Amino acid sequence: MDADQNTPRLSGVAVFFYVFLPFALGHYLSSLLRNVNAVLAPQLVGALALTPGQLGLLTSAFFFAFALVQLPVGIALDRYGPRKVQLVLMLLAAGGAWMFATGHSFTQLVLARAIIGCGVGGCFMSAVKAISTWIAPKRLPSVQGYLIAVGGLGAASSTMPVRSLLQYTDWRGLFMLLAFLTVFSGLLIWLVTPRNRIAAGARAPTVRSVLDVYRAPAFRTTISLVLIPHAVFFGIQGLWIGRWLSDVARFPDSAVAYLLYLGMASVIFGAIAVGMITEWAGRRGIAAIDVAAVGVALFLLVQLAIVCNYRPSLQTLSVLFTLVGTITGIEYAIVAQNLPRELTGRAATCLNLLIFVGAFLVQAGFGQIVGLWQVDGAGHAPAIAYRIAFGVLLALQLPGLVRHCHRTFLERRPVECGIALLNEKEDYEIGSLRSPR
Repeated sequence: MDADQNTPRLSGVAVFFYVFLPFALGHYLSSLLRNVNAVLAPQLVGALALTPGQLGLLTSAFFFAFALVQLPVGIALDRYGPRKVQLVLMLLAAGGAWMFATGHSFTQLVLARAIIGCGVGGCFMSAVKAISTWIAPKRLPSVQGYLIAVGGLGAASSTMPVRSLLQYTDWRGLFMLLAFLTVFSGLLIWLVTPRNRIAAGARAPTVRSVLDVYRAPAFRTTISLVLIPHAVFFGIQGLWIGRWLSDVARFPDSAVAYLLYLGMASVIFGAIAVGMITEWAGRRGIAAIDVAAVGVALFLLVQLAIVCNYRPSLQTLSVLFTLVGTITGIEYAIVAQNLPRELTGRAATCLNLLIFVGAFLVQAGFGQIVGLWQVDGAGHAPAIAYRIAFGVLLALQLPGLVRHCHRTFLERRPVECGIALLNEKEDYEIGSLRSPR
């Protein structure tokens, strides 16, 4: 464990209980709140008579608001520390959950969903900031893999456990419970996490200093490959993969909830595996960005199978989409490894700004494409609508992989050239053959 010279050193056990677990709980709730609408969609559509476009807008409001707060949250994290920032944000998220529970119109629910997105907008980055303060850089991929796995547990909890809970309450009671848990998470971070002092004379981060992150070659290289696939993973996982199972595969709601649970639970294993594989590859001289490229290629193959409507195993494709898509979370570790520690808060939020703007566009845009087709009497959109929508996403992701492969196999290839150096004796022997000038 590495510690800042201005921060007392903690044991590994202390870091786990006082730093990792409190912030991981916040990330768990953030993932649950982000994905819960995938299971609640039939009830929300029935209660408010939503169209596919409205459903996409309602759910994606979370991503839009989440993206809006990234830069201010990143600056606040580097200036005030994750402990203070998270307390304020979790209280805001709890207020949004309470508003969602008491809302009665489409506009009210969109506003409440946006406030929730603002409130949990710092959960993952504050965890990354806190953990990177205490963990050695070489250990970041595996530890962040565990953190993403906790997020996968939250996503899994938004499926079958939520559906089981709805047997005892409705979606309004569910959001009341989530509001209470969010308040508890913020207070736990404030009371348990150790304080870390800001170095004397350290320059306070500003909006202009965020450009330092975007100028970093490692940041630009990473987002050119992983950004769009990551946005697709978040945007589709949080809503449309469930609707695809319902509309195209025609599975009942109980089967959809079960398959979503399997998919979300696979994030836990996928995230841990990605961290372990990345560290294993690093010890053998394989760059993490190349590991990410292999994962992105597999992710695109899964989407290609969906576009081709591989009907013999649509349920398997739904699980593989989430399992393989977990590789996109590696970009946080890549950036954290290659940027100075004082930039980690801003780097994580710059990534989230781009990812969640992309997820908003993916989730809302996917709904608009599907909405171009008429639904049948049971409210199901046709399979061709989803095939076209997934095809558009596939076309957007492919150029990044092609560019990376071009850099890897062409620009990185060593150029063999022979340079003949003449020693003084050789130079003297041929000197008489040179014509005078």
